Amino acid sequence: MMKAIVVTDQAAGTAGMKLVERPEPQAAINDVVVQVHASGFVPTELAWPSTWTDRLDRDRTPSIPGHELAGVVTALGYGTTGLSVGQRVFGLADWHRDGSLAEYIGIEARNLAPLPGDVDFTVGASLPISGLTAWQGLFQHGHLQAGQSVLAHGAAGAVGSMVTQLARLAGAYVIGTGRAADRQKALDFGAQEFVDLDNDALEDVGGVDLVFDVIGGDIQKRSAGLIRAGGTLVSIVGPAEARPADGSAVDFVVESDRAQLSEIVQRVRDGRLRTNIGNIAILDDAVAAFNPTERRSGKTVIRVRP
Repeated sequence: MMKAIVVTDQAAGTAGMKLVERPEPQAAINDVVVQVHASGFVPTELAWPSTWTDRLDRDRTPSIPGHELAGVVTALGYGTTGLSVGQRVFGLADWHRDGSLAEYIGIEARNLAPLPGDVDFTVGASLPISGLTAWQGLFQHGHLQAGQSVLAHGAAGAVGSMVTQLARLAGAYVIGTGRAADRQKALDFGAQEFVDLDNDALEDVGGVDLVFDVIGGDIQKRSAGLIRAGGTLVSIVGPAEARPADGSAVDFVVESDRAQLSEIVQRVRDGRLRTNIGNIAILDDAVAAFNPTERRSGKTVIRVRP
């Protein structure tokens, strides 16, 4: 048996999480079992249908949330290649399978990348969703080029800070947004300007080549009007409600990609990229960590193994 966090009631949200004992997973074909050392968590997971039902829409609760992980491979399934027992890995788990807020996880080998020995497990677990979302939104879907401008919403958050840094590394001019309290953090991550969405006029930004939207609603609609001819609105909050007058709108769901994970972690190793961790807790304290009494930007990471 192993310790794991489970959810059973969608209406209860993070307050309905429980620490329980569950059977350890077995390695299926093309799978590995990973002893989880650290796990990331995105609160919006609890609004995703895949947290509650399988691909055939059958109830799969009690389910284990968490899809970002770093740990050590302990078993290989039949036919599994590319990884070995004892190897340090990190990656992004399948949405419809039990996740990483547990001592062990069964996961497809292709969803993992090697974690270099000089990168802490806590850092590794903070990278997959934030890093891959930023990378894919900017380069695969937004086709960002050097010299272009990016409006990065939520620039002090886990995804927004990655968007800001990767865009700057690509030679873009970055304007970050957020609340007034987020200004310095957004600037520290590389934003060249900051817009306080509560007090500043977003329209004063002028034209930009790419908007990376993590908010939706009215902010998304207003942002669409700022996009220059040929520019792109990239959204991770569902289909765009507004489209640029002379540009394109793309919404996407992040996918695991071993090569991209390796590119991201290499930038962390050489100091070009910083992760954005807001809180670290142990598995026994995970439920409390996911129900904080005060707002804190950045990702919450659970150290499953001390």
